[in-house]
Amino acid sequence: MITYTLQKSENSALLLLNEQGQAVSALDVLRLAEPHRVFAFDGQMGAGKTTFIKQLCQEMGTTDVVNSPTFAIVNVYDVTRPCQGEVYHFDCYRLKDIREAMDFGAEEYLYSGNYCFIEWPDKIEPILPDDTVYIRITPQADGIRLLTIDNL
Repeated sequence: MITYTLQKSENSALLLLNEQGQAVSALDVLRLAEPHRVFAFDGQMGAGKTTFIKQLCQEMGTTDVVNSPTFAIVNVYDVTRPCQGEVYHFDCYRLKDIREAMDFGAEEYLYSGNYCFIEWPDKIEPILPDDTVYIRITPQADGIRLLTIDNL
């Protein structure tokens, strides 16, 4: 398990700090997790899941608008780093059951070899790959978030 601190800097950009207090990029999280491609983001409503995914996608070189795919269920973003391709961003909050995920072809996205960032992963847990990396974001009383990474 690896823990980072996530906070807003003076200019409102996200600042990710490692356990030694050194700033690291969101891309460093992906590099650390190589060769894993599926990331399950867990945390309460408003914890910062979408905000961190937005930071990841921007650092991956997307010029697309990154926002929560609450109603679309999945958004696709073109990226250029660490490799050129597509990123799939899921928001499974509104799914009623696993059948809905199967109906829109979730397994094709999950096993495509492209990066997949999943909010509310508990809704589709039975179809997640065994090597899914779990990232938990936990708000602290002082406004800082702890970002904990498991399954590396």
